[in-house]
Amino acid sequence: MKAIRRFTVRTVLPETIAPLARLAGNLRWSWHEPTRQLFQDLDPEIWDASGHDPIRALGSVSRQTLERISSDTALVERIRELDENLEHYLTAPRWYQSLGEDAPRLIAYFSPEYGISAVLPQYSGGLGILAGDHLKSASDLGVPLVGVGLLYQAGYFKQSLSRDGWQQETYPVLDPNGLPLTLLREEDGTPARISLPLPNGRHLMAQIWRADVGRVPLLLLDADVRGNDDAARGITDRLYGGGGDHRLQQELLLGMGGVKALRVFERLTGAPAPEVFHTNEGHAGFLGVERIRELMDTGMNWEEALTTARASTIFTTHTPVPAGIDRFDASVVRHFLSAGLAQSVPTNKVIALGTEDYEGGDPNMFNMAVMGLRLAQRANGVAKLHGQVSREMFSGLWPGFDVSEVPITSVTNGVHVPTWVDPEVTALAKQQLGDAAVHDREWSRAYEVTDEALWDLRRRMRSNLIADVRHRVRAAWLKRGASDAQLGWTDDVLDPDILTIGFARRVPTYKRLTLMLRDPARLKALLLHPTRPVQVIVAGKSHPADEMGKRMIQDLVQFTDDPEVRHRIVFLPNYDIAMARTLFPGCDVWLNNPIRPLEASGTSGMKSAINGGLNVSIMDGWWDEMYDGANGWAIPSANPREGTQTREVHTADQRDDIEAAALYDLLENTVTPLFYGAELPGAAGAAGPSEAPADSLPRQWLEMVKHTLAELGPEVSASRMLRDYVNRLYMPACQSGRAAAANQYQAARELAAWIQKVRDGWAGVSVEHVDSIGISDAPQIGDSLNIQAYVNLGSLKPSDVVVEVAYGKVSETDRLSDYQFQDLSVSEDLSSGRYLYAGSIRIEQAGPFGYTARVLPDHPGLASKAELGLVVNA
Repeated sequence: MKAIRRFTVRTVLPETIAPLARLAGNLRWSWHEPTRQLFQDLDPEIWDASGHDPIRALGSVSRQTLERISSDTALVERIRELDENLEHYLTAPRWYQSLGEDAPRLIAYFSPEYGISAVLPQYSGGLGILAGDHLKSASDLGVPLVGVGLLYQAGYFKQSLSRDGWQQETYPVLDPNGLPLTLLREEDGTPARISLPLPNGRHLMAQIWRADVGRVPLLLLDADVRGNDDAARGITDRLYGGGGDHRLQQELLLGMGGVKALRVFERLTGAPAPEVFHTNEGHAGFLGVERIRELMDTGMNWEEALTTARASTIFTTHTPVPAGIDRFDASVVRHFLSAGLAQSVPTNKVIALGTEDYEGGDPNMFNMAVMGLRLAQRANGVAKLHGQVSREMFSGLWPGFDVSEVPITSVTNGVHVPTWVDPEVTALAKQQLGDAAVHDREWSRAYEVTDEALWDLRRRMRSNLIADVRHRVRAAWLKRGASDAQLGWTDDVLDPDILTIGFARRVPTYKRLTLMLRDPARLKALLLHPTRPVQVIVAGKSHPADEMGKRMIQDLVQFTDDPEVRHRIVFLPNYDIAMARTLFPGCDVWLNNPIRPLEASGTSGMKSAINGGLNVSIMDGWWDEMYDGANGWAIPSANPREGTQTREVHTADQRDDIEAAALYDLLENTVTPLFYGAELPGAAGAAGPSEAPADSLPRQWLEMVKHTLAELGPEVSASRMLRDYVNRLYMPACQSGRAAAANQYQAARELAAWIQKVRDGWAGVSVEHVDSIGISDAPQIGDSLNIQAYVNLGSLKPSDVVVEVAYGKVSETDRLSDYQFQDLSVSEDLSSGRYLYAGSIRIEQAGPFGYTARVLPDHPGLASKAELGLVVNA
């Protein structure tokens, strides 16, 4: 029998323990161990049954238990102290408050997914986890951020396995009333809503749920509301579900609806308007269109509104391959815009923002990343290598510029240390180093921890993981149809004294889940080695539409089902934050073997590192810049590294065979001997005989663990990442935005007019002739070279441009490298728009030398020389 209506009954707490509601409602509990411990201590059985969800736990506690808690003086005092601690956390000045008035008053952060806690399953993988860590670290540092996203009725999906190891997906519907969310309401108590017009006279309405992530409010739009037709109610059904039209409507709601939700939030709470807008990947790109609409509704023209909105917008790209970018047929985007989504905005202008009107692009497609880049004055990738890859991938938007000049910088991702570091690591740090050592910038003192204490810690965390794995393996096999009588072997899965390797992440093909299976016999030999065995724990979800990814999972699962090795290698279904919190600390080695350079950043290895795990990885993503030879190992690549892209000299199969063999060699000859106590020549701290006494600790291994904690720990912290965003992107974007808005947007109007003038006149700009004076027949280091450039500016003035000479080493094909720039100045007005520019350069290096000259637009309102994509080269 099916209920015709459902609702959630809230627990009424006695007054003495009423603060429990606030402690449960603010997601800081997900990374604040004392608060988590409190809820566990209230009723351990209910805590476990609730899935470690404070709101569910409180909803399950009986009235008798509540009365017992409220009469327990010590417990009431503990609750009061934690509530005071939360209040202090939410209100006391932190790092950001020391930056003064130049810092943005509020930053809006848009993302399609957020991985904050397993109890709020609104994430699929790394993008969402990164967004969650971004919000948490912003809270810890006092950065005034507001997050904007969508509330998916079924989240991503829950993963299980069939008997033959095929991934199966289920989509349990979430009840928002049972989640750590509150509904934004108007003053009369009705739910606050936003509305977007759709084609054929339809409307898409959404209500706004608020989650409190420490100090950071997160606004989630929910289209499952009365007043929407069935199709509209289903827009927020699943994360990354549905076809093209469905995804496009999700992204219109996220971007345009998200800005509308911000305005509702400002009105209802008195929050300031955001001064910076951060677009986390292209999914939220339409936020710029909505901001332009707002400005055009006040009387601005297109160029003025675009210039104003761009000044305070940041775009972060997370993909290193074009296939990872959302693209829609331009006619479909036009169809939705024609419904009146932004009536004052010219539809053709919006379509042009996303058009792939560059070499190799498809002009019939609307590219969300291209729109994101054109709507943001500042853009970044998520690791140094990924920044280089992104500059190459999007270089078509800046024709005439070298790849290195494409205005996409990088901020390397980080992880939120309090979320991902194991409480046992924190406890050991406090015990041996004092309270200050638990902060991510104090890990340099890790060298002071004794080998004995560190080895004991690593074994305890390994044991905790193995206990969790055995429970999960048994549960997974029961779902696959096995009986209890068949599962006695699960009690002996894995061993707390064996080197444990972890591999857990999303399962697209480029991450190569099954690289370890290239030579099954060799993998078996590693797993079953008589004196130096390894054990492997694997987890990950494949997108429901990715048949190849699901086939990889099945191949691996079928290998792990082999009775000969199933006690040494396991696949854990339904990888999520709850599993990860035990998995990362318990693994000695974290394995990462993507196809270089297809891993934009990756953060799973960072989470292992802050717990003392050592990385074994292809030189890709963050590892390419942070591997130092003593914090883990680099898997040799089959193809040589030239610039950003890998020069292919092997087929895909040959490459995988070579790199798998390199991985086996590394594990057999270096990693396992070091873990089991052998001293290796050239390893960190190497000294002594090739084999250490049987009763000694693996000193070199522990030295590498300490080195990882001390040197890598601070670098992979999301606190470092947030400081980088604030100093390098948020502050400059805020300054640009304020400058554009000053004097009723006078500066923006003037800059827009100047840009239009430059674009209109650029076809008339040319470099007619360049020559050099003073060079001898045998130039030497230290000689000066006087450069003269005859430039025709057409209708433009010298104040509109900069003329510069580029000089440096030159190749056999006359390509400059290691070049520098020197501005030239006007030496003579030759009339009719023609000018002679001159300047001097100094030869500082021997060998082939060359130079060239070019003209670029120049204005203090531009963030980079390449911003407008205009250049005239000699």
